[in-house]
Amino acid sequence: MHEMSITQNVVEICEKSAEGRRILAVVLEIGELSGVVPEAVEFCFEACTAGTLAEGARLSIDRVPGRGECGNCATVFPVRTYFDPCPACGAYGVRVVAGEELRVKELEVE
Repeated sequence: MHEMSITQNVVEICEKSAEGRRILAVVLEIGELSGVVPEAVEFCFEACTAGTLAEGARLSIDRVPGRGECGNCATVFPVRTYFDPCPACGAYGVRVVAGEELRVKELEVE
């Protein structure tokens, strides 16, 4: 489960950004194509924040839908996998423009 190490890194990033202040809430953006399971991050969050500035913090996760742009006709459309064809022209080779994100979007501190 790589979500444990990802969550540990998220907590470290939050602590550095908080500059010694207690963390009250964290909002993450997780893309549908990122390979990260949001429910697993939620499960790991409490364990990873124990004994840190983020202990007891609320975690919210904003899921970012996958979107791709066709390299053939430039149509932008929703994608669920890296192999979805363009719905307008049927071409493959779509460039992903959203949905690979994994970032701390917001941090609320005391």
